[in-house]
Amino acid sequence: MYAGGNSVPGETTPQERRAAEQPRSRALGHVVQCDGARAVIAARIGKEEASLAGTWTVGKLISINLGAIRTVGLVYAIERPQRRWEEQEDNPLAISVELIGEVRDQEGGSVFDRGITEYPHVGAIAHRIRASDLRAIYDLGGRRSAAIGRLSQDSSIEACLAVDETLNRHFAVVGTTGVGKSTAVSLLLRKMIAVRPDLRVLILDPHNEFAPSLPEYSVRIDTNALDLPFWLFRLEELVEVLYRGREAVAEEVDLLRDLVASAKHLYRNPGGGVLKRAADAGGITADTPVPYRVADVIREIDDRMGQLEAKNERPFYRQLRARIDAAVNDPRYRFMFASRLIEDSIHETIGRIFRIPSEGRPVTCFEMAGLPSEVVNSVCSVLARLAFDLALWSEGKLKLLLLCEEAHRYMPADPRLGFAPTRHALSRIAKEGRKYGCYLGVVTQRPGDLDPTVLSQCSTVFAMRLANEQDQAIIRSAIPDSSASILNFLSAIGQREAIAFGDGVATTMRMKFEQLPSELLPGLKEDAGWGGDAGASAGDVDLASVVDRMRDTGRRGRASSLFGTASSIPGEALSPIRESDTSSATPASRLFR
Repeated sequence: MYAGGNSVPGETTPQERRAAEQPRSRALGHVVQCDGARAVIAARIGKEEASLAGTWTVGKLISINLGAIRTVGLVYAIERPQRRWEEQEDNPLAISVELIGEVRDQEGGSVFDRGITEYPHVGAIAHRIRASDLRAIYDLGGRRSAAIGRLSQDSSIEACLAVDETLNRHFAVVGTTGVGKSTAVSLLLRKMIAVRPDLRVLILDPHNEFAPSLPEYSVRIDTNALDLPFWLFRLEELVEVLYRGREAVAEEVDLLRDLVASAKHLYRNPGGGVLKRAADAGGITADTPVPYRVADVIREIDDRMGQLEAKNERPFYRQLRARIDAAVNDPRYRFMFASRLIEDSIHETIGRIFRIPSEGRPVTCFEMAGLPSEVVNSVCSVLARLAFDLALWSEGKLKLLLLCEEAHRYMPADPRLGFAPTRHALSRIAKEGRKYGCYLGVVTQRPGDLDPTVLSQCSTVFAMRLANEQDQAIIRSAIPDSSASILNFLSAIGQREAIAFGDGVATTMRMKFEQLPSELLPGLKEDAGWGGDAGASAGDVDLASVVDRMRDTGRRGRASSLFGTASSIPGEALSPIRESDTSSATPASRLFR
């Protein structure tokens, strides 16, 4: 646009120029200051070519000609000295740029390298970056990639994502509410599945919004379809359910630990009698994923309360039994306690949740909007733990992505908040998961409230519009120093725009995600039960049905459950087990010990 091929000494390849007769003195700028990381360019805009000022706008990449090397700079500030504009004469400009790398010509095309080997000298010519150099900057070098949008600077150039690197080292999508995070996540999942058809995805969906956006890939699991046996919960997860988020009583927890281990031993050895000491359990603990019956726990509580030596512990047994009865008979907890028969169904449970086999639908949308708030943390802890163990014991053959929407709920920055087992399970995936094929995707509107340990493990970040200064500071601490200035306008980028940086992209880029068809946008409700008619008036609301749903008394069983037959009567969790259900634990059970 600005210089011809022979007009710049030392230029090895021709420059693009807007017009052959364009005066070089008005088309180019010159470096007047450089401190190693940044440079200042002096330019001049003629009175008849004020439109050239658009070349130097904030956020644009420019090129500084050093002969065989062209240094790439990002414009982060621009000013007119003395801050006035003259209509009838030339206007000098001072452009501040951040040096992010350099392009050099090699056989086969241009190659971009991060870092600077030769710094611009005073007087070096600066000009608009050519399209071929721009493509070289964002080229992924042959890595498996997917186009997820277009560059904001040049919409003719695709913004590409290295899928393997993005998954292997985890990723995060952050942005304030309403900027298109869920739409961007849906797009990313579609692109990843297209490149990696072996990938399984479990979405922790607190707003029940992702299933409509992935109809051909996903299976929905909600409170009606969920069947997560209580015996898969570890002791601390079960305690969270029984105490409903309140502080547990240490004496009761100690008693429950012994009671659960005893009930598990009785399930494995129905003729062996009730354990009197934990040491007799033969390796079975309260955390071993072996089935057991709530009836055995309650029966053992009744027996112990009748013993003389348990006089001092009797109040704790009584309170513990009341908590268990309350949970078992709560219709909101039927997904844990409503199975008609207690059997070792771990194969079926994990197979349906983690899509093994996938049957052409590798995505599970775990919809949590209907779950009791006090049990969400425990369920998320169980699923995260199973995901890691499944990937670990499959020896890398199974590739799992756990996507956490509203991740700050499960991994808050304040260690006193949240549920510790959930935090530990997700942190384990963040720190060790990539070694075994278990990946983590984090989506949040408040990165400042997210555990910094987890966010630091996300090597690819898509930062959408963030207005909060604390959230911006978190992202600024994660971005490479050579691209830090690009975050100066993080609070002003548009809808569907993002600043992407990290291992999944060639270099830090400002891009705009592709537009999904309107029928695939997240949040669209497929049935009147969870969305209804957007144009319905308040008089059309059936208040009686709404109250029934609040009380959970309007649902009819779960005959259509994805997990087979299950009773809607919570008390049937106490029914006797069949003789065929007393078989020893299967090999799959041993995977999760």
